[in-house]
Amino acid sequence: MEYFDALAQSLHFGRAAQEAGVSQPALSSQIAEMEEKLGCRLFERGRKSVRMTDEAAALQPRIERLLSELREIEQTAGSGKSAMEGRFRLGIIPTVAPYLLPRILPEMRSRFPRLQLELREALTGTLVEETSARRLDAFIAATPLDEPSLMDEALFVDRFFLAVQADDPAFAAPPVAPESPALERLMLLEEGHCMREQALAVCRSVKPMAMASYGATSLTTLLQMVAHGMGVTLVPEMAADAAGAMRDLKIVPFAEPMPERTICMAWRRNRARPEECQAIAAIIRQLRAPATR
Repeated sequence: MEYFDALAQSLHFGRAAQEAGVSQPALSSQIAEMEEKLGCRLFERGRKSVRMTDEAAALQPRIERLLSELREIEQTAGSGKSAMEGRFRLGIIPTVAPYLLPRILPEMRSRFPRLQLELREALTGTLVEETSARRLDAFIAATPLDEPSLMDEALFVDRFFLAVQADDPAFAAPPVAPESPALERLMLLEEGHCMREQALAVCRSVKPMAMASYGATSLTTLLQMVAHGMGVTLVPEMAADAAGAMRDLKIVPFAEPMPERTICMAWRRNRARPEECQAIAAIIRQLRAPATR
């Protein structure tokens, strides 16, 4: 059922095998065995794609429910173990992961050597769904989450700066006012990224460029586009140093009060061992002291 769930989520044998922590042939073999036992085809295998059959689509919610109950049993049964040991599945949004993980992972390995940390990078909506379904133990994202089944703790405040081409004359004399006409060249991430909505909230009085025509799904892609004179973009403080080191890029501040986002850690309200989440949140708060620019 774990292998079925991984393949149903990704519709890709390679990614499903990686998610399940097994080789691709092992996952394929187990899916084939499941199909044989059930007497029906579950996945249609094409040369470049995988599609769930009607039988698999009917089974999926029941399997998800069973796996959710089994994971709850595992958590309850393991409540007698020492804290911070065993498997912990942590989700994190893409505009935080590359900048926060290098700082916290070495410390977590040092402090909790028996903790088996598994990471999942995805958009906030996916992380909320997977945590609610018990496929993740917790996740790191920006507030607000507006999900009553979850509780969250604030980790730190992350201010926003503006990334512009190094010789852009419109930004020769920062700071930048949120209503500046130059922000009409603001480029955004695709729909679904919380930073897209945050950028629109920062620049309410201007109409930024539509990113649909570019399809940018990462901050790194946007920064490359800025460096080549295609526009400007918002950059969070945690990414500002790395962005400022890029060729042909300049990072400029907004006028006070500077726009910001709050990064939090969230988990299910009825989680069996919330102290693990709180311990990880405490480490992040200790290590992530925003630099003053």
